Amino acid sequence: MKHLIIYAHPNPQSLNHLFKEVVKKALLHHSHEVIVRDLYHLNFNPILSLEDMAAQRKRVVSEVVRKEQQYIEWADALTFIYPVWWTGMPAIMKGYIDRVFSYEFAYRYDQGIQKGLLTGKSAYIVNSHGKSKEEYGAIGMDNALKLTSDKGIYTYCGLDLKQHFFFDKADRATAEMVEAWTTTITDAYTTNEPTVS
Repeated sequence: MKHLIIYAHPNPQSLNHLFKEVVKKALLHHSHEVIVRDLYHLNFNPILSLEDMAAQRKRVVSEVVRKEQQYIEWADALTFIYPVWWTGMPAIMKGYIDRVFSYEFAYRYDQGIQKGLLTGKSAYIVNSHGKSKEEYGAIGMDNALKLTSDKGIYTYCGLDLKQHFFFDKADRATAEMVEAWTTTITDAYTTNEPTVS
């Protein structure tokens, strides 16, 4: 299968970087094709400009956006890896979605009814955050994050969401926690995905 990893974290020493490497290794171990789009390394411009908006209304996108869309078209599965900052995704990831998940590419409206256009593709989300699961659960933030990203973006665009990982207390993770998370991620990619024939 063809897997696209869309990754957003500026620090190569971060847990998110480790998660990216774990996902990549698990997929390559099972002979999948893998492409990584490291948004910080690419210096991806996250700003949806007035020109972008005007062009999207005409169903036209820039060359940079079209290139990213071609990677998504190529993929059977997408993995989004990013930290939760201020109860949301980093600006560069949100800007990627704003610009790349454009009308008539990721979704459209048929007689007023919304239709996701990325059907037939599976998706995985890997997030780290500083709060504990208990703290997020007590205030409903875990459900809010799933609603705004999972339903508001990923399944809205037709992706079949296989797994959304939230790795908590990431700023004080122990070696044992990281090892357990690595196993969890590896297992998800070897259990949920069919093997290459």
